[in-house]
Amino acid sequence: MGAYIFRRLLLIIPTLLGIMAINFALIQFVPGGPIEQIISNLENGSDTFDLLGGSSADAGINNADDQDIGSYRGRRGLPDDFIEDLERQFGFDKPPLTRFWNMVKSYAVFDFGDSYFRSISVRDLILEKMPVSISLGLWSTLIAYLIAIPLGIKKAVRDGSRFDTWSTAILVAAYAIPTFLFAVMLVILFAGGSFLQIFPLRGLTSDNFAELSLIGKIGDYFWHLALPILAMGIGSFTTLALLTKNSFMDEIRKQYVITARAKGLPEKRILYGHVFRNAMLIIIAGFPAIFISVFFGSSLLIETIFSLDGLGRLGFEAVLTRDYPIIFGTLYFFTLLGLLVKILSDITYVWIDPRIDFGNRQS
Repeated sequence: MGAYIFRRLLLIIPTLLGIMAINFALIQFVPGGPIEQIISNLENGSDTFDLLGGSSADAGINNADDQDIGSYRGRRGLPDDFIEDLERQFGFDKPPLTRFWNMVKSYAVFDFGDSYFRSISVRDLILEKMPVSISLGLWSTLIAYLIAIPLGIKKAVRDGSRFDTWSTAILVAAYAIPTFLFAVMLVILFAGGSFLQIFPLRGLTSDNFAELSLIGKIGDYFWHLALPILAMGIGSFTTLALLTKNSFMDEIRKQYVITARAKGLPEKRILYGHVFRNAMLIIIAGFPAIFISVFFGSSLLIETIFSLDGLGRLGFEAVLTRDYPIIFGTLYFFTLLGLLVKILSDITYVWIDPRIDFGNRQS
């Protein structure tokens, strides 16, 4: 197993390189890069130097020069030396292959560079926004597993009963509701939209969070997360519950279960001592996809609706402003996390069923 994990870790390197190379190549053909946006802002009379995180003086341009630039915005264009200076500032004066190689070397040591328009390093930005996304993804996935798996087992045991029929109808109806629409409905019903105002509408903590006791901080934290977690977990919860039921139904019909019942073993021992281990393998197989989809799939909409400043909004705003360091930095982080979660899933496979040996399987 150790050799298998080592090979999988080595495989992460070419996978990351391939994904980054494809996206870097695509970016070269996307119109409206950062320099084009700055030129457009200047021609429209916007204060672009605020976007760059500085002032006119910081850029080496005084008020007179700024007025001079404003006198021919949209009529005579911008001077060539000014545009060349912008290209040097953003590193676009170098060939694409050189820029890509420099990016790869920096990313190898988790140096994602600085944001074009925020005057802060991308690594600090990711660390700043990460608690929101981790909170949403981690608790949504954990709660989905804790509720959906027992529910799926109960549905399998009581297959065809009234409980199974009604619970399936409720799960399918919940799954059919789009995540963002369900989130808006929660806001209207419980966050002061039109009815009750039980939960807060924005932020991860209250303004007086630092003044609260430890118990108060924990309660305030989950008070703010209750609605976002419920909105994000509804889709994965439904899928996981039905998947658990179908997996247990397949195992219950197998010959070893019939044999165990014929020997007089208690039903609970058959269900949790034999069926559970085999049926849970397919659930574990879907863990990376469920975790990644909950972590990142709906984060943008949920963060926007509940005014949470996480990685989803960060990546979306970077795409709009063509902030390439943030785009590539978040892409690198998301990809690396997904690959590591997949390896963790394989390790959990072996932990639950020691008969599985990835190290000795034939390719």
